[in-house]
Amino acid sequence: MKRPNFSLKHALIIVGVAILAVLVMDFNSRVGDLRRQSAQKQVVSAELAGQNQTQTVLQTQIAYATSEAAVVEWAYNEGNLVRPGDNPVVPLAPEGSAPMPTPTPVTTPERVSNLDVWLWLFFDEAGLPGARAGTP
Repeated sequence: MKRPNFSLKHALIIVGVAILAVLVMDFNSRVGDLRRQSAQKQVVSAELAGQNQTQTVLQTQIAYATSEAAVVEWAYNEGNLVRPGDNPVVPLAPEGSAPMPTPTPVTTPERVSNLDVWLWLFFDEAGLPGARAGTP
């Protein structure tokens, strides 16, 4: 029987191919990480742009809220304040008039027959007027 011809040269080739395979797998995993991180960077960049726009809007609102014009607008519209020289108008109801009371609606309970109640209890049917299946 002939012995296989196995030399140091063949062993080095096998080790080299194994190392090359490990390097290719490592490179592949690094490329996958790069793609994932690039996609994540784009998402974070979009969120950052939105946050910057929100910050700009909020800074504008703060600048307006601390201005004299905002104080004057609030005083006239919500604070019911007047400047010297203004003639405030306060609407009053005519003398002897009483406010009209708002009537409250009267609800009458709906009569349900005993047969419908028993059917609902035993068969859980929505035979009751205004009742849904599964609710009493």
